[in-house]
Amino acid sequence: MSNIFLNLETLYPLSLQIAPAAAWVGFIICVAWVVSRFPHSEPEIIRKIVHIGTGNVIVIAWWLDIPPFVGITASIFASIVTLLSYKFPILPGINSVGRHSLGTFFYAVSIGVLVAGFWHLHQPQYAVLGIMIMAWGDGLAALIGKRFGKHKYIIFGSQKSWEGSFTVTLVSYLICVTILLLTQGNIWQTWIISLIIALIATILEAFSFLGVDNLTVPIGSAVCAYMLTQLLSSY
Repeated sequence: MSNIFLNLETLYPLSLQIAPAAAWVGFIICVAWVVSRFPHSEPEIIRKIVHIGTGNVIVIAWWLDIPPFVGITASIFASIVTLLSYKFPILPGINSVGRHSLGTFFYAVSIGVLVAGFWHLHQPQYAVLGIMIMAWGDGLAALIGKRFGKHKYIIFGSQKSWEGSFTVTLVSYLICVTILLLTQGNIWQTWIISLIIALIATILEAFSFLGVDNLTVPIGSAVCAYMLTQLLSSY
């Protein structure tokens, strides 16, 4: 009986940590569902609501110091669900059955990889940096590129716009600066690293065949930011 009470005492504070993150994800899914009910709603808009909205859960996990096993478990579960959704109508409006992109799957995988790596290093800010660049940089780039992208270019059969790529650069820079200012302060390395990461994220986002940028952008941005910080910290 004492073991049962001990387990309950352990689970209760954990549930309080998880609840805001779960509530946020549920809220975003509800918003996407409501938008999907509108006449002439665009599937791309619905996907980007989920893409941008759910990415912010990493900030909640950081602020509340949620244990890494929670994020890893959620990532594995989401990865399985997204893989199944390519064959079955599990996530209508987010994934189309037979869709030729694994972007949603890669997104879920990247969250698990970054949480596992940077929570272990006690440097969660880099996981947050990578996911936020993916969520906001890539998400807004797609929307702005589709709406305002008049100057196109093609890489490996994937059409991009310079307007969308500029959006990735600008948003990535602002995200990097904000997170690094919060964690390492207003030092010259913050501004230099942010500029380099913004350019790296833009290049990685341009190579987006099969949705692989949802894996390369967050992981590449986070790892490069961490390595540059270690490299430049002695100067």
